[in-house]
Amino acid sequence: MTQSTESKILDAKQIDKLFTLAFKKRFAIPAVNVTSSDTINAALAAAKKANSPIIIQLSNSGAAFYAGQTLINDDYQASINGAVAAAKHIHLLTVAYQIPIIIHTDHATKKMLPWIDGMLAIGEGYFKINQHPLFSSHMLDLSQESLIDNINICKKYLKQLTAMNMFLEIEIGVTGGEEDGVKGKVNSKLYTTPEDIAYAYGELKKISSNFTIAASFGNVHGVYRPGKVKLKPIILRDSQDYISVKFKVPQKTVRFVFHGGSGSSPAKIKEAINYGVVKFNIDTDAQWAFWEGVKEYEQEKHNYLQQQIGNPQGKDKANKKFYDPRAWLFKAEVSMEKEILKYYKRLNSLNVNKFLDF
Repeated sequence: MTQSTESKILDAKQIDKLFTLAFKKRFAIPAVNVTSSDTINAALAAAKKANSPIIIQLSNSGAAFYAGQTLINDDYQASINGAVAAAKHIHLLTVAYQIPIIIHTDHATKKMLPWIDGMLAIGEGYFKINQHPLFSSHMLDLSQESLIDNINICKKYLKQLTAMNMFLEIEIGVTGGEEDGVKGKVNSKLYTTPEDIAYAYGELKKISSNFTIAASFGNVHGVYRPGKVKLKPIILRDSQDYISVKFKVPQKTVRFVFHGGSGSSPAKIKEAINYGVVKFNIDTDAQWAFWEGVKEYEQEKHNYLQQQIGNPQGKDKANKKFYDPRAWLFKAEVSMEKEILKYYKRLNSLNVNKFLDF
């Protein structure tokens, strides 16, 4: 059978259909932070096995790492190049994997806007040639700014993104902890008010409906002991109710994003999905799984990894096949793939492709 050559990178219209289906079927799409071709391949393998779409996203520092740690990044050029290189890598491989993919960038604070601008400049050129976006969406994390400044800046970018058939993700309120150098303070802003979410929704809706909102309901980046983080998904429900009455729209209208999701209980995840979460970020748990694959391989093959020649099978036996990066990196990929598949089950998003026509 001849393989389809059609790209599976989703644009805004397709994302809208996917998120509408997520509302109806009550599932969320895993959004996996990646830093290398190995972590991208692990995410693609998991999506293929799950028979479902996936969101592959890069942070500013993750994109810089993808480009190479020796590159100077004072002007975010390394982050721009790394994100674009990763996006092109995914565009090429999606034809082989034939899995619907959203290519996304994560947590751009106000000082990182030149990173967004650089990607958009390249993206505009790509769009003119291909009539399809290079990236599916970008995130602006302006939660440290005033609400009015946050939304005014987001409106400007939403207009630009909509012209290229892309989505925008915004953050209202502060997600605590730290992720890739982006820190959030643990304070009252961890709990976003329905009024603030309604203001953001009303203003952005004037431009386009191509947006999601990462509202804070106690989310904290990183990993913590049970009981340390107090999640209150009911804030999402109250916000949906408030917006439904204020704007006379269906009760579940806002597409929410769950940040700081690693380590969250299945019950809280299910509750958040019921209240409109369609995108669920996975970073910390995926990182641990990738490392755990390497750790377990080293423990199993320890005596074959101490020198190039000589192992328990004989002093003249070569160890190349054991220390070959393809051996231990593959174990890392498999471990990360298994962790992502666990989240597909928790998010009720296995076999979503059977409902899609793209």
